[in-house]
Amino acid sequence: MTDVTLKSLALSPSLQDSLDETAFTHCTPIQAATLPLAMKGRDVAGQAQTGTGKSAAFLLATMHHLMETPVEDDKRGPWAIVLAPTRELAIQIHKDAELLGRFTGLKCVAVYGGTGYESQRKALEDEADIIIGTPGRIIDFFKQRVFSLKNIEVVVLDEADRMFDLGFIDDIRYLLRKMPPPSKRINMLYSATLSHRVMELAYEHMNDPEIVRIETEQVTADNVTQKLYHVPKEDKIPLLLGIFKDHTPERTIVFVNTKRTADDVVGYLQGNGYDGQVISGDIPQNKREQLLKRFQSGDLPILVATDVAARGLHIPAVSHVINFDLPQEAEDYVHRIGRTARAGASGDAISLACDQYVYSLPDIEAYIEQKIPSEIVTPEMLVEPKPPVKQKRPAGSRSGPKKSGSGQGSRAPRRRNSANG
Repeated sequence: MTDVTLKSLALSPSLQDSLDETAFTHCTPIQAATLPLAMKGRDVAGQAQTGTGKSAAFLLATMHHLMETPVEDDKRGPWAIVLAPTRELAIQIHKDAELLGRFTGLKCVAVYGGTGYESQRKALEDEADIIIGTPGRIIDFFKQRVFSLKNIEVVVLDEADRMFDLGFIDDIRYLLRKMPPPSKRINMLYSATLSHRVMELAYEHMNDPEIVRIETEQVTADNVTQKLYHVPKEDKIPLLLGIFKDHTPERTIVFVNTKRTADDVVGYLQGNGYDGQVISGDIPQNKREQLLKRFQSGDLPILVATDVAARGLHIPAVSHVINFDLPQEAEDYVHRIGRTARAGASGDAISLACDQYVYSLPDIEAYIEQKIPSEIVTPEMLVEPKPPVKQKRPAGSRSGPKKSGSGQGSRAPRRRNSANG
């Protein structure tokens, strides 16, 4: 945290009331650097490592603008749009928006694929002030004229580098060109890395953005204790079980590189008395949300995840991140272990470097500019596994059944000023 208090920023009273109830008092570095700029109407391109409060920075700035800017009687929303690369991140941002904006009267609608098609459509038809979602589903509803982008005043692009990785940039450019020109809106872009391609996007679709880079001495989270074991592929399951024998899992994420490996790992965990579940791209969205809710509540101690869960999720008190497979991209290592030690907490990251994936270790260590401390695997650390429980792949696909979700709350008109909170 910094010495800058949120109260000193003179946020809209309704936002400050919410902050007072959540006990958030001081800004993180990215908030202290970008919030004042965005509150003055400046465009911002911000870089900060994961778990540093980027979502609160752009949500508070967005809501402050909407609460303090008068609305013409003949205009209708949405007034702001937040674009995220994954459904999980969109859901998390929406959850944060509901918390921070609960006294504003602003209606935030989450729009993402995999579930809730009709309920999302109805929420948009009932008029949304802020749309938070993934590009594909947003474009779907936009092309059906469920909502208009002609009155957008604030645009946020979160995890911009991931947008490129997932091939969403053409969709992003399509949406941006349907909105008022950059000079007529506030544009915010946040990313773990401000690479050349991200900055090219910023200069193309933003209005002379202020570049903010929050650097630390280490690329990885400062409070993560890292450890690495060199281990033959056939000993990875016995070592994983040995780790859990020595450290009772309470809220642990095990990262793997493929869905097949995820099934294998969960099968062995369940066969050896551990409650673990898979979260990956082909799990129906409603089941993914249920699993994340169980994991966040502490009811599910182990989540075995592909990289779909590596970014954007804020899950408090994750004690351990285990890279069962070393990631093949160096940046993914940082994003994975960033699931622990969030917001100043501490955590452990344990990586298993086998003969199949050890080739990525030099790139990872070069990227984080440090050697990951390694330890010798002794026979006592290996646990002979019992047979695995066979896993059944879920019925359905990525799109899943079209099932109505929960309501989005009552419609509250956007206020012309917030003097009364």
